[in-house]
Amino acid sequence: MELAKADREIVNNHAYDLLAERWYEAQDDPIALLRNQHKVEMPWILDVIEKNIGGTAEVLDLGCGAGFLSNDLAHAGHRVAGIDLSESSLKVAECRDHTHSVKYQMGDVYKVPFEANSFDVVCAMDLLEHVSEPSRVLAEASRVLRPGGLFFFNTFNKNQLANLVVIKSMEWFVKNTPDDYHVYSLFIKPEDLKVWMREQGLESREIRGIRPVFLQKAVWTLFRTGVVPKDFKFTFSKSPTIAYTGYAQKLK
Repeated sequence: MELAKADREIVNNHAYDLLAERWYEAQDDPIALLRNQHKVEMPWILDVIEKNIGGTAEVLDLGCGAGFLSNDLAHAGHRVAGIDLSESSLKVAECRDHTHSVKYQMGDVYKVPFEANSFDVVCAMDLLEHVSEPSRVLAEASRVLRPGGLFFFNTFNKNQLANLVVIKSMEWFVKNTPDDYHVYSLFIKPEDLKVWMREQGLESREIRGIRPVFLQKAVWTLFRTGVVPKDFKFTFSKSPTIAYTGYAQKLK
């Protein structure tokens, strides 16, 4: 786990260790934005799995945190495993797993503790911008995926607008934003991610932008108070300029 531990000195991954129940409850923290973004992504992920896998899928959630994705996938009937380096986050995830079925464990995304060809779906949502060697994470995702399996991702584009919206605006306007919560050097251009995935046998099938709905009252409430309103909305976008999500498929 040495490289994964080193990553925590580059970008402030330690911040997640301190959240405890604030993962699910805090509005005065950037984690509230992640919760609301997840609400937009989840139906799309389930739809893609249904169309490509059908029925119950074996899913691995890399960097699962407190289980936003893992627990919703389990609730939808899938068999889910989640790994993360944050023991405190995993404890919250387990407590919030109302299906009592998700298999959570400490694990390094650079050395995934599962056999090859073990999963139909691997997810790396809001993970790749927290690691210094994303190509190694992609290699591990491909290794544990079965042929034809799906790899889901979400990360930030690498340009000055993304830097302004994701890093600067969060530091300026969202209360309790930790130092180095995101680091610009770790942001990834979509074209680079496509190349890295292809090198690991993962063919990009869809990339779509995702961003806040800018013309909403909740944005101005956030700017004024530093607190993320519960009705703060995200939307998919044709442009991946700020952030993007998508999926790839392991070649058969």
